[in-house]
Amino acid sequence: MPTVELTKDNFEEIVTGSEIVLIDFWAAWCGPCRRFGPVFEKAAERHPDIVFGKVDTEAQPELAGAFRISSIPTLMAVRDRAVLYAEPGALPPQALEELIGTIRAVDMADVRRQAAAKSASGS
Repeated sequence: MPTVELTKDNFEEIVTGSEIVLIDFWAAWCGPCRRFGPVFEKAAERHPDIVFGKVDTEAQPELAGAFRISSIPTLMAVRDRAVLYAEPGALPPQALEELIGTIRAVDMADVRRQAAAKSASGS
């Protein structure tokens, strides 16, 4: 599946309508972003059940600001509307594959229980 350009107009719909979304925050002038792009594209081809979205931080400053993106590239992984990973830096292919495996293996019922417990405790 090809990558999807995420904008302020389609972001909510795509992220809430998909089980797993990997988001690459990038900009055309960023050398590490340009090197990571093909790695991200190849992973998208290998995992057609995952949405691979790209946010051009220059064209979508509102989205970059909403997620407090201060360094690019930043990779974010969202599963069932919960952010499970958000780190700056370009991952090599093997590390990206390992991250995808980890995201797939997360027990989302446990994540929701922990979030509810944290919310109930007020922290």
